[in-house]
Amino acid sequence: LQLVESGGGLVQPGGSLRLSCAASGFSLDYFAIGWFRQAPGKEREGLLCISSIGGSTYYVDSVKGRFTISRDNAKNTVYLQMNSLKPEDTGVYYCQHTRENSQRVCIMPEPRDYNDWGQGTQVTVSS
Repeated sequence: LQLVESGGGLVQPGGSLRLSCAASGFSLDYFAIGWFRQAPGKEREGLLCISSIGGSTYYVDSVKGRFTISRDNAKNTVYLQMNSLKPEDTGVYYCQHTRENSQRVCIMPEPRDYNDWGQGTQVTVSS
């Protein structure tokens, strides 16, 4: 399963970015997908995920109300809309497939549970 992240860049505090996670070689339709972030000097952490039917689950309180995850199965892409960005949002953002329970709620594994990661996309929030 190959997922490719894009859309990062340099943005001023309070600004917005939309990241994309595009699937290559397979259909995202039946997969739950999550976004992870690795800030400088910190461990990678799971932020939020979206189930195969579009329900989202947040894992980090600091992004609630600012980050929104969505999916466009026709484009085989999951998005992360980031608003009101703060310097502490700086980091490399990765997407990964996640688990989903019988109620179609996405569940993010720990970063250490993954063997392979994409290149990610760098987000820098700075004035």
